[in-house]
Amino acid sequence: MANIQTLDPSASPLDYYGWELRRQREAHGLNQGRLGEIIFCTGSLIGQIETTKKIPTRDFSERVDAALGTDGTFSRLIGLVLRSQLPTWFQPYAEMEAKASYISTYQAQVVYGLLQTEEYARAVLATGVPDDLESLVTARMERQRILEREQPPLAWVVLDEAVLHRPIGGHGVMRRQLAHLLKFTGDRWVHVQVLPNKVGGHSSLAGSFNFLRFEDDPDVVYTEDLISGHMTANPETLREASLRYARLQAAALSVEDSAELIIHVMEERYGHRSQLEEQPVA
Repeated sequence: MANIQTLDPSASPLDYYGWELRRQREAHGLNQGRLGEIIFCTGSLIGQIETTKKIPTRDFSERVDAALGTDGTFSRLIGLVLRSQLPTWFQPYAEMEAKASYISTYQAQVVYGLLQTEEYARAVLATGVPDDLESLVTARMERQRILEREQPPLAWVVLDEAVLHRPIGGHGVMRRQLAHLLKFTGDRWVHVQVLPNKVGGHSSLAGSFNFLRFEDDPDVVYTEDLISGHMTANPETLREASLRYARLQAAALSVEDSAELIIHVMEERYGHRSQLEEQPVA
C-alpha cells in the first residue's frame, strides 16, 4: 500500500491548499494522473502540490477550479499561499500594501517591486541566494495584482536615476524593464518620477522608504535594512517621512520629463547590444 503523506491543513496556507486539493480530487473520484490529464499537467505535479513539495501557480489554481467545479476556491486560496512564500519579515508589509489606498515610495537601488518585470525581479531576488527562487518570483508577481483591480491604489513612485543605470540581469533585461516603466506614462493610478543625478544631495540620502495610506487605518512608513523590514505609525516619523517625500517629488523630474529620461537611458545604455548580451542573466 502506498504511503500517503498526511497534511495538517491548519499548519499553513500551503498545507491547507494541498489538503483541500487532495480532498476535492478524491471526492470527484479522480486519481492524480487523471486530474493531471484534465488540466494539462502531470500526475506527478499534482502529487507534489498535494504534498507541498511544489508551489501552485494562479494558472494551475484556475484550471483546477474549472475542472472540479469548485467555484473559485483555489483561485481565492492561491493569493494566501503565494503571500505565505514571502520572507516572514516581509509578510506584514505585503498585507498592508494590499490594503493601501495610496502608496508613495522612493527607491534608491532598484525598481519598486510592484513595477518590476518578472525577469528583472528574478535577477534582483537571485542576489540573495534564496533556497526557492521561483517561489519568491511568483510571490512578487502576485503582489502586483493589486494594480489590476478595478480601483487600484494610487501609487507615486520616485526612482533615483541610478536605478536606471544599474544593469541588473543584463542589458536585455534592463531594456525591457525600462520599457515596462514607460507603459505607466499617462496611467491614471501609477505615476513614475525620476530623481536626476544632477540634484546631488537630497532629503533621502539615507535610503529608500515606502509611505502607505489607508481609508480607515493609520498611515504607516516602511523601511528595510540588510535582513529585515520595519513599519511604524509613529506620528513624528510619519510627519518627517511626508516632508521628505514632498521634497523628493519637488526635486524629481515631472512624469513626462521622467519618461523622456527613461527613453534616453534605454536607447543610449541598453539599445545597441549584441544578441549574446540580450540574454537574461539569472
